[in-house]
Amino acid sequence: MERLDHRARSDMYGLRINRAPSPLRAHSVPYVTIMLGSLLPVLFIADVMPLLPSLGFLLLLSWRMVRPGLLPLWAGAPLGAFDDLVSGQPFGSAIMLWSIAMIVIEMIETRFPWRGLWQDWLTVGGMAVTYWFAALLISGASLTPELLAVTLPQAVLSLLLYPLIARMVAGLDRFRLSRARRIN
Repeated sequence: MERLDHRARSDMYGLRINRAPSPLRAHSVPYVTIMLGSLLPVLFIADVMPLLPSLGFLLLLSWRMVRPGLLPLWAGAPLGAFDDLVSGQPFGSAIMLWSIAMIVIEMIETRFPWRGLWQDWLTVGGMAVTYWFAALLISGASLTPELLAVTLPQAVLSLLLYPLIARMVAGLDRFRLSRARRIN
């Protein structure tokens, strides 16, 4: 059996043992991804109605579900303010709705500390549809059957996207906590 010298052992195991992730990356990835999620639907506007649901809101809920203690309870207010600025909704609507969503999730987690995919999906789906309808009401648009028919795919898409977004958030969380490789 050949014995490895100190340098070879350090090269093999040095990147994995006793290393901490970058504090900048560990703290900024959730906020940056939520803000990018708020920007993304603005890029895909067809005529008058956006095609995508509020991805920033779905990312906020997903980060809160995947990593419960990561985002503080007050994080909904500044992130909602950013979403209000880029989405064109009346200023304060996302601030209020995102803050209420964070409080509701906190109350649900206090009541039901055990969770699974189905409970998370039901919670996020209910909140996403409620957010969609509340955003329609707050926007000042008259709720006609035509408007509801045109915007209903956003609600359905937000229901269907949660497992995919939660999986993406889990991957981003692994990236957030990973250590960058050294190049020798």
